[in-house]
Formats: sequence, structure tokens, C-alpha cells
Amino acid sequence: MAHSAPKVGFVSLGCPKALVDSEQILTRLRAEGYDISPSYDDADLVVVNTCGFIDSAVAESLDAIG
Repeated sequence: MAHSAPKVGFVSLGCPKALVDSEQILTRLRAEGYDISPSYDDADLVVVNTCGFIDSAVAESLDAIG
């Protein structure tokens, strides 16, 4: 039985550097055979990429995870 590629949902929060990092991660995930899911409901896992140095960014991340 063939397995389909895992589907990854992605949330990028915070500064422009986090967005650039997210694009690099997404490019690598695609190259490794992962599918990018447009909906978190359809994703096998969801990555939240954000800055952990700014309190408001941490709070935003925790809200997104919740």
C-alpha cells in the first residue's frame, strides 16, 4: 500500500525574518516530499514559526497554538 506524503500546515508569526525563515522551511519541506496543507484541519501536523524573544510574539504564538 502506498503512503501519501504527510501534510504540513504552517503559521508564520512575528518579524519579517520569521517570514523569510518560514519560506525557507517550506521550500525544504516540499523538497523532502511533504505536502503543504492550506487548511489546518487537513494537516497531519502544524508548525508555528515565530520569535520567542518578544513577549507579545510569545503570547501571539500561544494563542495560535490554542
